[in-house]
Amino acid sequence: MSDALAPPLLSSTTGPVCTITLNRPAALNSFTADMHALLLPALEAAAADASVRVVVMTGAGRGFCAGQDLNDPAMAATEGAPDVQSVIERFYRPLANRVRSMPVPVIAAVNGVAAGAGANLALCCDMVIAARSASFIQAFSKIGLVPDCAGTWLLPRLVGRAQALGLAMTGDKLPAEEAARIGLIWRCVDDASFAAEVQALAQRLAQMPSRALAQTRLAIDAATTLDFDAALVREGVVQGELGRAHDFAEGVAAFREKRAPRFSDR
Repeated sequence: MSDALAPPLLSSTTGPVCTITLNRPAALNSFTADMHALLLPALEAAAADASVRVVVMTGAGRGFCAGQDLNDPAMAATEGAPDVQSVIERFYRPLANRVRSMPVPVIAAVNGVAAGAGANLALCCDMVIAARSASFIQAFSKIGLVPDCAGTWLLPRLVGRAQALGLAMTGDKLPAEEAARIGLIWRCVDDASFAAEVQALAQRLAQMPSRALAQTRLAIDAATTLDFDAALVREGVVQGELGRAHDFAEGVAAFREKRAPRFSDR
């Protein structure tokens, strides 16, 4: 089926794992308004589905996502120039906020090139696992823009100011192996084992306490703007909430009874 006939996004749920696939392979899965119209609702549906305990985001074909499709009608000129701010407010801001607030872990399975907003969508996810042939490109400077889809927030927190500026200003291609080495992503794996590694990670996280994992994300992100003692106070508040929940009691009981826990909180 050609890109013109195929839906620009696929979403399927198998057991506890929801897989969302960007599906414009001929265009390296670059974003269009039509894709965005399906992507945010797919994430909302996964968030609302109590059976889903992990979301995997990936791309069809040889790319993860090449960023915004500059030929999409959403980028059409208005009064002489495209309204890039409007595109960000309509699409990328709600997308980034939804990924960072999901009630379950989100894995970016980067199977090929991830450029521009596509790279930063991957970095918005909790864990990025990339095939060795994949690469990451902050392509914005090449068209006179700054990193978006939360790139300005994510990059310095992941790799520090020097690396963030270098990646953003040069727009150089960063191989997945180097991305893992500098801490931009969690792991780089051989192409031959990529699919199996993604599934193994998804299944592992699906068996873990989803609510605690989501709260771990929030606590670590919040701590970047807190002083030491304030972070300790916030830890105590979150631990208090989790300590009154089912999964803590279940985890303790399973430990004492020497059995596998059955977590269910979300």
